[in-house]
Amino acid sequence: MTYHPIKLSLIAVTALVGVATAAQAGGHRPDTRYMSCSSAVSLVQSRGAVILSTGRFTYDKFVKNHAYCNINEDIIRAFVPTTDTNRCNVGFICKDKYRLSD
Repeated sequence: MTYHPIKLSLIAVTALVGVATAAQAGGHRPDTRYMSCSSAVSLVQSRGAVILSTGRFTYDKFVKNHAYCNINEDIIRAFVPTTDTNRCNVGFICKDKYRLSD
């Protein structure tokens, strides 16, 4: 069986994309406890929506504005612990309109 250079290149590219995707999926969430407040805010602002760890077993999706929530959700201000403050206003979290008190 002979392999043409184009087939080998296609196989190599496919393998690299698979490895990169697996590495990204297996990566850890950014943890606000190891970031400055300004870094955490910048991350949310630049991505629009991002899942951040806020403790050993806690995490949430933080958003830049209402556009990153579902139609049946409203936003409420979100505060997270960071290296330089215990209460950094990182952006918002989305909450069901009918369960805002939770």
